[in-house]
Amino acid sequence: MFKKTSEFSPFASKVWLSSPTMHGPEMKYVTEAYQTNWMSTIGENITQAERLVCEKTGCGYAVALSSGTAALHLAVKLAGVKPHDKVLCSDLTFSATVNPVLYEGGVPVFIDAEYDTWNMDPEALDQAFRAHPEAKTVIAAHLYGTPGKMEEIERVCESHGAVLIEDAAESFGALYQGIPTGKLGKISCLSGNGNKIITGSSGGFLLTDDQAVADKARKWSTQSREQASWYQHEELGYNYRMSNVIAGVLRGQIPFLSEHIARKKEIYERYQSGVQDLPVAMNPFEREKAEPNYWLSCLLIDEEAMCPQERGEQEAAYFPQPRKSCPTELLEVLDSIYAEGRPIWKPMHLQPLYRKSEFFTREGSSREKRGKEVGTDIFERGICLPSDIKMTKEQQEKVIEVVKACFQ
Repeated sequence: MFKKTSEFSPFASKVWLSSPTMHGPEMKYVTEAYQTNWMSTIGENITQAERLVCEKTGCGYAVALSSGTAALHLAVKLAGVKPHDKVLCSDLTFSATVNPVLYEGGVPVFIDAEYDTWNMDPEALDQAFRAHPEAKTVIAAHLYGTPGKMEEIERVCESHGAVLIEDAAESFGALYQGIPTGKLGKISCLSGNGNKIITGSSGGFLLTDDQAVADKARKWSTQSREQASWYQHEELGYNYRMSNVIAGVLRGQIPFLSEHIARKKEIYERYQSGVQDLPVAMNPFEREKAEPNYWLSCLLIDEEAMCPQERGEQEAAYFPQPRKSCPTELLEVLDSIYAEGRPIWKPMHLQPLYRKSEFFTREGSSREKRGKEVGTDIFERGICLPSDIKMTKEQQEKVIEVVKACFQ
């Protein structure tokens, strides 16, 4: 259903949400792996990729792994999560942040977002600890490249003796009070997935300043093989190591992190200027404390400018109204001009897999009193805009124009 149509023809090639941007050195290092026959999970590319990640984040140790999810799984295991242990998790995030809790038999308890950064609300986290003082692990994600309120989150974790796992999968290169994300948790994780600001097509890193933690992660990720001349296994292990080929792509990508962030910031600021007269707001951040990596530029439609919208489990519909719009319409109109947008992450406590899980707002547990669900509101009114750094200024201006047309 379309309320209005675009006057523009589709782009000659699709404008993506966020696709890989290669520069040349990636192929050099991949070719070296091929020519030297170091195609497995050992090699110079892995060594150098880990070194570069340590340099960028300030962490003492980086363990190259097959994915960001693998890093999160090992982080949960390293934090000591056992079956039936409660783990307090960001609610407004991708499922990979939370699924590793189930891998270890833990029980996720979801913490609502706040409007200042769209990340975990420290007040809701404190409410959860009051109800579950036995909880000893927190997983906090930095949504769309924007750091959460880490000073307050860390304070709450410390007061309850909890380990903070930092999911920095989307925020590589972002800063909080001058400290890179990935350096803020007891254990932190990065992702090299194909749509991230730095990509290896896959891959991830577990970050820590604790050598014992890093050593244990390396051991577990190589099937927990013991130091024997035969294959000796005394602990459960996993095939989680990164290949030297993937590491070659990452090794070539990482030196361009600052350039990618600068391009992403230009896109964000161009959107911010272009939609300033619309009843919308860009995804926010704490300007005095944080510098995002601007991975994805997002819009939040003002409540009074929302046309009626209905979402089922897999389908959505909207009802057109003059000078109003909604995420469903914006996504359809973007698709009509061959540009990729995405809905905001659907909160975890609304997912069928986690619907029975406990959820906390700053007013308390959803089982006792609902309170305003901030993450749900952001999901209902928000949209991720095309944020690809290969998008031209002219293409972005067309995106802005079709967005404007939806509010006419």
